[in-house]
Amino acid sequence: MSSLPLTGTPPASPWRPPGLSLRWWPVFLRNLLVWRKLAIPSLVGNIAEPLMWLVAFGYGMGALVGQMQVNGQQVPYILFLASGSICMSAMNAASFEALYSAFSRMHVQKTWEGIMNTPVGLDDVVLAEMLWAAFKALFTVTAIMGVMLALGISHSPKLLVAWPVLLCVGIMFSSIALIFNALAKGYDFFTYYFTLVLTPMMFLSGVFFPREQLPTVVRHISDWLPLTNAVELVRPLFMDQWPAHPLRHGLVMVVTTVAAYWVALSLTRRRFAA
Repeated sequence: MSSLPLTGTPPASPWRPPGLSLRWWPVFLRNLLVWRKLAIPSLVGNIAEPLMWLVAFGYGMGALVGQMQVNGQQVPYILFLASGSICMSAMNAASFEALYSAFSRMHVQKTWEGIMNTPVGLDDVVLAEMLWAAFKALFTVTAIMGVMLALGISHSPKLLVAWPVLLCVGIMFSSIALIFNALAKGYDFFTYYFTLVLTPMMFLSGVFFPREQLPTVVRHISDWLPLTNAVELVRPLFMDQWPAHPLRHGLVMVVTTVAAYWVALSLTRRRFAA
């Protein structure tokens, strides 16, 4: 008597659409409760470096550069630098959290595995890590923005609009960083990301000097960098102006965020399925 071969259900593709639910919130809250114990040292560490950049270059080099022509308006160099460096701070804060801290929870401490023994799935954990890193970035830039207001660098009412834009910047760069988190075998791997991705982006995105100084080909490439589009949205708000092309820059950020998050989630699924 013959029998039909047993066939199992084929494994789900790691590239399937994200399974979104509200179960990310307990994971986010867990990270918040743990972070509260180290909130002050974390805040000092995150804002000390960007403030040193601001003081050293903004006041030191600003005394040599003086006024700059930006969008037809003369602005002090420190205002030019502050409006770009705050985007850089959001990028760095989100990246550090989504790389070193997330990798510790995923690979070293095995926190993710413990969480996934509950009804919370991997998709929920990755979403929570992305939003948590964005929150850390927003917390950092809020503190830096407070210092900038105290120094009188800008008092534009449009800074209220810059605040949610900077949250989106944090979400975008945390999504990108989670791709490298999924690929990493150890902490040393993140050096490639900072050296080959973030550092060139800092110098090509108009943070420290106008992009018009770049060669034409490099400037065209920089037009599509995530940090460039963030700076192009935030800098006019510091100058009490509206961005010239908000839809274009916003669309680049949205597409980058969605694509990066999907790739990060898919690579993380593949890592846990191995």
